[in-house]
Amino acid sequence: MADKKMMQVTLTRSTNGRLAAHKACVVGLGLRRMHQTVSVEDTPATRGMVNRVSYMVRIEA
Repeated sequence: MADKKMMQVTLTRSTNGRLAAHKACVVGLGLRRMHQTVSVEDTPATRGMVNRVSYMVRIEA
């Protein structure tokens, strides 16, 4: 069985004053606080969330 591709996502900017949909994407990625890094599976759904909030997160493969 092939390993799942994962990516590291770090929240670099605050969610204060952002659109509700953008806050929802950050929560959906599992990010709770600034400079927190989470490992998420690299799927089209998570890619879409990361692309929407790309100005607030940093991605490491």
